[in-house]
Amino acid sequence: MVDDSQQVNGKARIMRTKWALIAAGAAVCGAVAAPAGFAVADQSAAATISALQAKGYTVNIDRIGAGPMDKCIVANVRNPQTITQLLPYRGPGGGGRNHDSSLVPVVVSQSISVTLDCSRT
Repeated sequence: MVDDSQQVNGKARIMRTKWALIAAGAAVCGAVAAPAGFAVADQSAAATISALQAKGYTVNIDRIGAGPMDKCIVANVRNPQTITQLLPYRGPGGGGRNHDSSLVPVVVSQSISVTLDCSRT
């Protein structure tokens, strides 16, 4: 027979897992939408790449032409990929050794592709 405290603990665990999954989904959607504004007309190709790297992205570069980098323009920023993993949280407020832990999304890696047009030199 299951007492009331076990039912409450079970429901709380389901709700924590549900909210962790929702947060993970929101994090992935936010990461996909965020890079759209990076290719600014006033920014150089090097500045755009540096800004993406500063945000934690591994930048994959495709070049059109063989001109020097300082003459290249950003033609396209696309394909942001964010890999997250749900890991147990056992910090302050997360319960101790004998309590259920919450799952929190952790970004494992981020990558994005930048196409540079270096043919207009």
